[in-house]
Amino acid sequence: MKVLTLQIGVMKANCYIVYRRKSPGCVVIDPGGDVEIIMGLLEDKGLELNTILLTHGHFDHIGGIEELKEKTGAKIAIHSLEADSLTDPNKNLSYMINKEIKLEAPDIELEDGDEIRVSDMVFKVIHTPGHSIGGVTFRVGDLLFTGDTLFEGTIGRTDISGGSYDQLISSIREKLLVLDEKLTVYPGHGSQTTLGRERSYNPYLT
Repeated sequence: MKVLTLQIGVMKANCYIVYRRKSPGCVVIDPGGDVEIIMGLLEDKGLELNTILLTHGHFDHIGGIEELKEKTGAKIAIHSLEADSLTDPNKNLSYMINKEIKLEAPDIELEDGDEIRVSDMVFKVIHTPGHSIGGVTFRVGDLLFTGDTLFEGTIGRTDISGGSYDQLISSIREKLLVLDEKLTVYPGHGSQTTLGRERSYNPYLT
């Protein structure tokens, strides 16, 4: 499995392109903007975008989905509890940057335990609320894409609408830390890490 990491959009959030070397089908996770950069990489690698997966619906993670869908025909998938954040600037927090992001409803509303299959990759949906009510982590193989739930050395903020510190800690402890500590964590911001490292050194979890 190959992962291309881009820091894009107004907040330089992490966007990921996930694919298999010998298969053209791919997934893009959290395209927050700079669609021309994403499209350039897709074309350079000869990849066909099948699905846009969203860990949550905040503006810095969804800013590029409309244009990317127009250019590729990819389907947009987000947790059902987060779906209205695509259409509501108050819920996607775009008002914080003096911009109103109002998008169409998603093509796919996800639930905990769902599986999204692209080529021979299977992305399992793990509902991890706390940063937002419908935040999710995607697991594919030995990789975890945690959005703004878990970062290297810290956790997502919980002082915004839909946030809950207790719920976020519970999500991490009960849904993520029970998994193999060798799993690689690809967060919504910052550097990749491992579950084992966060279990041992993250001050919010030790």
